[in-house]
Amino acid sequence: MYNELLANVAILVLAGFVGFAVISKVPNTLHTPLMSGTNAIHGIVVLGALVVLGSLPADASWGVRVITFVALIFGTLNVVGGFLVTDRMLGMFKGKKETAK
Repeated sequence: MYNELLANVAILVLAGFVGFAVISKVPNTLHTPLMSGTNAIHGIVVLGALVVLGSLPADASWGVRVITFVALIFGTLNVVGGFLVTDRMLGMFKGKKETAK
C-alpha cells in the first residue's frame, strides 16, 4: 500500500511539473481561451467524483467520502469558472448595445 501511495504522489508531482512547463510556454494572447477550454474539460473530474462517490461501499471511511466530496466541489467550481471566463472573453468581441433614449 505504501508503494502504491508513493507512486501516485510521484505521478501527481510529475504531472504538476509537466503542466507548469506546458502552460508557461503559452503566449499571453492564447492563455485565456486555452485555459477556459481546459477548465471546461475538467468536467471529467466531476463525473469521476460522482462515480466514485456513488460506488463507495457502505463501510467506507469518512475521510474517503470527504475527499471525494471536496473533489466534486472543486471540479464543479472549475467547470463553472471556465465557462464564466469563456463568456467574459467572448463578450469582449460583441458590439456595444444601443441605449434607449
